[in-house]
Amino acid sequence: MSDKTEKLQKVLARSGHGSRREIEGYIQQGRISIDGKTATLGDRIEVKPSVKIRLDGRILNIKEPQKTVCRVLAYYKPEGELCTRHDPEGRPTVFDRLPKMQGARWIAVGRLDINTCGLLLFTTDGELANRLMHPRCEVEREYAVRVFGEVDNAKLRQLTQGVQLEDGPASFKTIAFKGGEGINQWYNVTLTEGRNREVRRLWEAVGVQVSRLIRVRYGDINLPKGLPRGGWTELGLEQTNYLRQLVGLGEEVVTKVAVERDQRRIKANQIRRAVKRHAQVASRPAGKRPASSSRQNAGRKTTPKGR
Repeated sequence: MSDKTEKLQKVLARSGHGSRREIEGYIQQGRISIDGKTATLGDRIEVKPSVKIRLDGRILNIKEPQKTVCRVLAYYKPEGELCTRHDPEGRPTVFDRLPKMQGARWIAVGRLDINTCGLLLFTTDGELANRLMHPRCEVEREYAVRVFGEVDNAKLRQLTQGVQLEDGPASFKTIAFKGGEGINQWYNVTLTEGRNREVRRLWEAVGVQVSRLIRVRYGDINLPKGLPRGGWTELGLEQTNYLRQLVGLGEEVVTKVAVERDQRRIKANQIRRAVKRHAQVASRPAGKRPASSSRQNAGRKTTPKGR
């Protein structure tokens, strides 16, 4: 076997065609072929011009690793948006407002459920997305949680020591009281994995309901102050390299973030227009909304499971 070969899902993820998990699903569904032969999990390829990889019959563009600039967006997800590229019911998705790109697409770093808002990262680098989501990297996530119910020291101890959920034991790394009155109180909690609705299920396990959930931090990347709901901002080289170093990837030396004043103003105006446009779309009846797929396929720029 050639030392130049790599797993198919790694190559496609790095080239911006989805996360490794998404691509593994495509392979299992028989949607990907290599030189006319249906791909299987475990296939390895050598990236060269003669290799033709297709998804649903469409040839995919594969780029060498060094030719791809890693870009990362911080997005303020509002409640009511789905962490999916396409929704058959026409509901708004987190990809609808993202800036468009040529030759690449945004990959969500994990998911937030429809009723959760806050920080959601997107990147053009499938390998970075995969590592940030993987439990072995233990990237810390922080959430602001408003809970409804009686919370005593025994319950707080139980939440940090561990409770049994249907998919195994789980716990919060830290819990900090942030205020509130009566049985409506705010806490900030942290954990280092991203199981489906994990924050909500942990509180429910001790008889407390979550009435509001906001992700405020991923690693050391905070939800940017002043960023409107539905707005995004592209991370600079320092923050991008922090994320890469966090999961054992090499540093980037190139960034596409605009630094000139006029370009910053253009980006701010673009964000405001996107927020306003999407608010108008979301207010329409589902049957009258434009298909999200047409918007996403137009391009791309910078969603662990739901919480």
